[in-house]
Amino acid sequence: MTTAANADFAIDVQGLHKHFGQKHVVNNVSLQVRRGEIFGFLGPNGSGKTTTIRMMCGLLKPDSGSGTCLGYDILRQSAAIKCSVGYMTQRFSFWDDLTIAENLDFVARIYGIPNRRETVRQTIADLGLTGRARQLAGELSGGWKQRMALAACMLHNPKLLLLDEPTAGVDPKARRDFWDELQGLAASGISVLVSTHYMDEASRCHKLAYIAYGKLLAQGTAAEVIAQQNLSSWAIYGDRLIELQNILRNQPGVDQTVIFGDGLHVSGLDAAALERSVQAVIADKALRAAKIDTGLEDVFIYMMSGTADNFRGET
Repeated sequence: MTTAANADFAIDVQGLHKHFGQKHVVNNVSLQVRRGEIFGFLGPNGSGKTTTIRMMCGLLKPDSGSGTCLGYDILRQSAAIKCSVGYMTQRFSFWDDLTIAENLDFVARIYGIPNRRETVRQTIADLGLTGRARQLAGELSGGWKQRMALAACMLHNPKLLLLDEPTAGVDPKARRDFWDELQGLAASGISVLVSTHYMDEASRCHKLAYIAYGKLLAQGTAAEVIAQQNLSSWAIYGDRLIELQNILRNQPGVDQTVIFGDGLHVSGLDAAALERSVQAVIADKALRAAKIDTGLEDVFIYMMSGTADNFRGET
C-alpha cells in the first residue's frame, strides 16, 4: 500500500541494477516521478531504457535495488502494479485482423473490466477513434495504431502510463496530437513516463532523465539538465561547414562540433577559449558566428560521446 514516504511519487526507485550475461545493462539507476507529471526518459538505442521501464512496472526483476510504483513494492507486489499501470511497448502488439473495437474488447476481457462494452465505447470516443472503430488494425497508419494502443492502455483507468518510444515512425502531426493527449491526461492527475528520441517532445516534459549505456547521466527540468553540463555554444553559418568542422575539432576550448541544417554548432566547457577559437577560425572568411543558448540536443550528444558503450567488445 502507499505510504506517506512515497505518496507524492508514482515511481520511486533506487539503485536498480540488471545484468544480461556479462553485460551490465542497467547500472545503479535511481529516479522519482511525481504524480501528475510527464517524465521524459531519454537515451540512445541500447542504453537500458526499456529494461529500466520493465523493472519499474514489475515485468522484470532487478538483480539488486528497490523501489515502489504507485506505492507498490516493485519486488513483491508486481501483480498489483500490472493492474494499475498502462504500458505501451515499442512495437505494435495488437491483432491486425481484428478491428479497433474488437482489439479493445479483447483487452478489456483480459482485465476483467466490468461493464466492458460501455467502457470500450467510451474509450474509443475519448481517443477520437469512433469513426474508425470498425477498421481493421492492420489497415491503420502509424499514427492511428499509436492512438489505438493508447486507448488500450487507458481501458482500466491506470494512474500511471509507461510509454516506450510511442511516437517512433509517426508523422509530425500525429506526434503533436498524441502529445496533446498526454498533456491532458497529466492535467487530470495521471503520471506519464515516456521514452523518446525527439528533442521537441523532451522539451514538453516536466522533468527529464538521460541514460546512456546503462548509467543515468543527468536528470531534472530541461533547463537544469542543460545547466548541469556547463557548456557554452556558438553557431556558425556559411559555406564549407564540414571543412570548418574538421578544423575546429582540434582547436582549444572546442569539445564538440555538430552540424544542424545550415549551421555548425560548436560547444565547449571553456567559454573564453571557445570564443577565441571560433573568432580565429572565421576571420577573413565569409562566415557568420553568433553565441547561442546551448540546446538539449547539444547536451545529449555531448553526454553520449563521453560515455563508454557497455556492449562494445574488449580490444
